[in-house]
Amino acid sequence: MTRRLAAFLLLGLFVATFPAIAQPTTESVLIDANAPAHAFPHFWEGMFGSGRAILTLRDSYRTDLKEVKQAIDVRYVRFHNIFHDEVGLYDEDQQGHPLYNFAYVDQIYDGLLAASVRPFVELSFMPRKLAAREAPHSFWYHPNVAPPADWDKWTALIEAFARHLIQRYGEDEVAQWYFEVWNEPNIDFWAGEPKQSTYFQLYDTTARALKKVSPRIRVGGPATAQAAWVDTFLQHCAREHVPVDFASTHVYGNDKSEDVFGTHEHIPRDKMVCRAVRKVHDQIAASAFPKLPLIWSEFNASYRNEPEVTDSTYMGPWLAETINQCDGLVDIMSYWTFSDVFEEQGVVKHPFYGGYGLLAERGIPKPAFNAFVLLHKLGDERITVDSDSVLATRREHGALAVAVWNYAPPSESVPEKTISLKFAGVAANALATIWRVDVSHGNALTTYKAMGAPVSPTIAQIEQLRAAALLPPPEKRMLQQGVIIVQVPSQGLVLLEIH
Repeated sequence: MTRRLAAFLLLGLFVATFPAIAQPTTESVLIDANAPAHAFPHFWEGMFGSGRAILTLRDSYRTDLKEVKQAIDVRYVRFHNIFHDEVGLYDEDQQGHPLYNFAYVDQIYDGLLAASVRPFVELSFMPRKLAAREAPHSFWYHPNVAPPADWDKWTALIEAFARHLIQRYGEDEVAQWYFEVWNEPNIDFWAGEPKQSTYFQLYDTTARALKKVSPRIRVGGPATAQAAWVDTFLQHCAREHVPVDFASTHVYGNDKSEDVFGTHEHIPRDKMVCRAVRKVHDQIAASAFPKLPLIWSEFNASYRNEPEVTDSTYMGPWLAETINQCDGLVDIMSYWTFSDVFEEQGVVKHPFYGGYGLLAERGIPKPAFNAFVLLHKLGDERITVDSDSVLATRREHGALAVAVWNYAPPSESVPEKTISLKFAGVAANALATIWRVDVSHGNALTTYKAMGAPVSPTIAQIEQLRAAALLPPPEKRMLQQGVIIVQVPSQGLVLLEIH
């Protein structure tokens, strides 16, 4: 054997041993503007969570709410702690008779309504003078999560609260609000024992008190973490003839399968939320209330503080995936939260700490904010397409809005995705307007890191961060014989309008 032949055979053996590197491929997706479509209400953006009740009085909170309202048209806001002592609603005289002071309650709800946002009223937590015992939660502001010491006084509080709201705002207005009994009673936000039966007592007492004031008040629960208790809660309401106008619960992308489903499996972060939504949707369908609205009153990709999740471009594809999967299974989903004016872990220590908000400290928009802005442009009719990373919609007057994304897990990267979108039923040279959120578009986190991640940015640095967070002007391109090719980087989100 010659040396040349031996080298050739050795090279062949090497090539055969290692598989060829996969080359990027182009996915082709057909979108027919005239295809049948189904209703696509924007269930993911009508309601948002926020920091606790007293924070609504801050100028920074109201400024952030105004910015989100202008961009996304949020209609409801939910927060904890309307009954906390810092709001000053409940007190007792020396004889133990209840005293009510609605001064801050009025300022809180007046502020929301002045911003054209309605309250989703979470009835929590327990005033200390009404609590059966001291049971402080670990949050920085230590709400008391104990049951009431006197159930008649609790009933009187709920009735007085509801009557005052109706007297101030009118029954027609308050009938458009939602009233949710407590928050996450299945975990450490409820100190009743046994948890479930004492929560059911709380719910029954509260729901009946509200309906006594006005049958038009909408009340629901169980407001649980980890998609828990909804089936047994509805069974209880049916058996005991307790009023219920909606079911509510929560889940986060990093919740564990053991807690949500009772299984030992790995459920990816981008699949957990909608798998839990389907579970509860099916429980409602099988219940005595099969048409009951489902309100997912908290969701996000993480319940921890993870900057590479909630502060990063990861949120664009994650949110698009969630909307794509949850379509048709839920009436309202409330993203937790719209702003980092938020103090559950204490005073904010630096701007990008993995807070839940769309807006970081000092109103700096995160990629999640920009993702909501892009997805707000989707139409209200959804066209079926053969792709798991393309969502096509039609607007009222026939224009198309299409979301395309390239999902990658947090802190990971995948190859750039190339998608060829072929449109039928539109002009072959129609105009496409293209917005992007990715590492280079609408992303202040990269700029913040380049600054050295300052704990207390200067005013000039804050302005620089706000400028980096702005969405750049959209790209304008013409379709070529009805086709447009779009490149989407890892953790990128693209929104196309076809005119």
